Amino acid sequence: MSESAELRGILAIDTALGTSVAFGAGGQVFEASSDDALGHAERIGSLISQVLNDAGVGPDAVSTVVAGIGPGPFTGLRVGIAAAHAFALGRGVPLLPLQGHEAVALEVLEQGAAAGVRVVQDARRRELFVTEYSGLDWAGVPVRSGDPHLVPRAEYVGVPHEVWPERIPATRLVELAARRLAAGHGFEPNQALYLRAPDVKQPGAPKRVST
Repeated sequence: MSESAELRGILAIDTALGTSVAFGAGGQVFEASSDDALGHAERIGSLISQVLNDAGVGPDAVSTVVAGIGPGPFTGLRVGIAAAHAFALGRGVPLLPLQGHEAVALEVLEQGAAAGVRVVQDARRRELFVTEYSGLDWAGVPVRSGDPHLVPRAEYVGVPHEVWPERIPATRLVELAARRLAAGHGFEPNQALYLRAPDVKQPGAPKRVST
């Protein structure tokens, strides 16, 4: 990592696939994660405490919070986004939204095995979340060639350079935030990428009963 992209108190939180938290400062990154697909709310507080303890710092060392905005399922994804918002608000520090698939793509593209990569994630309901990346730009940030979208699992056709992540690597979210800040790159809109309506919907108006 270049000197200009030195890590300075960046906390990253993602709950699109399990729960993943990382804290980076002084050129080091500490990560803690859980693969529990349902226990985001129960795990996230202890994971944040763990990475800060591992780094030997308190909450006041966090100068920036990265929120993984998906794509991901409604139930899990909103927990991490809410936690990131609450931490950033409590500390009075900036919130930087990033797509989780970008972190997965970075991990693959930095290995140099392929010029591009497709990230594929189980979206449930017999569907997949899919995002395409063509490579890395001059700042070492993945270039998105196809926005995240839903594909019916039955219609999906695989490609040679694809990856199905088991979790979103929060360490890479920290690194991406540092690189984007150093390069003057922007961040994503501050909204979750559910890509479809949530499973639970508000009830409609009651039907009129005729007499």
